Amino acid sequence: PRHLLVLTSPSGAAIRDVLAVLKARWPLARVTLIGVPVQGREAAPALIAALGLLNRQSTLDPERDAVLITRGGGSLEDLWAFNDEHLARAIFHSRLPVMSAVGHEIDTTLADLAADMRAPTPAAAAEMLVPDSHELAQRLVGLERRLSRDIQVRLDGESQHLAHLRSRLRHPGEALGRQRHLLRELEVRLCRAAQARLTNERQL
Repeated sequence: PRHLLVLTSPSGAAIRDVLAVLKARWPLARVTLIGVPVQGREAAPALIAALGLLNRQSTLDPERDAVLITRGGGSLEDLWAFNDEHLARAIFHSRLPVMSAVGHEIDTTLADLAADMRAPTPAAAAEMLVPDSHELAQRLVGLERRLSRDIQVRLDGESQHLAHLRSRLRHPGEALGRQRHLLRELEVRLCRAAQARLTNERQL
């Protein structure tokens, strides 16, 4: 995502885990935290309102292109807000892609099932959302080496081709010298022939 919107508690462990993974894997990640309650009666209405607002604002900022709804683990009661039917419907109908990462791997909520993608934990969600900059850097180094080798092979081939053409190429001065030498020989032969003709004419 160009701009990731995270709906979670600003003081919870989930946002710390997400930001730590994003910083390690992709420091360029642009993240906006939308602070909402993630348990209790206020949680589901607050999440629904925030998600609706983000969808309405998506036309104003097209780079806001993904939403992560997340919270850390807890009891069934702690996670119950994410089983709210209205929240599940809001997630399902969201124009912005939604990833859900609620609780631990063993926890599954309606929000997880309604989302475009589910992650087992907040940290795993961050890993799934962004590439690994170190891995990409290694790939770039490999591509650079391959490109250098390909360029060197091409240059060697062109150099051999140039050497071959150079060996076949003759300086124009050489051709002119041969023509000049031939012209002198013809001139001498012409003079001799003319002299012989004059001598014959005198004898007659």
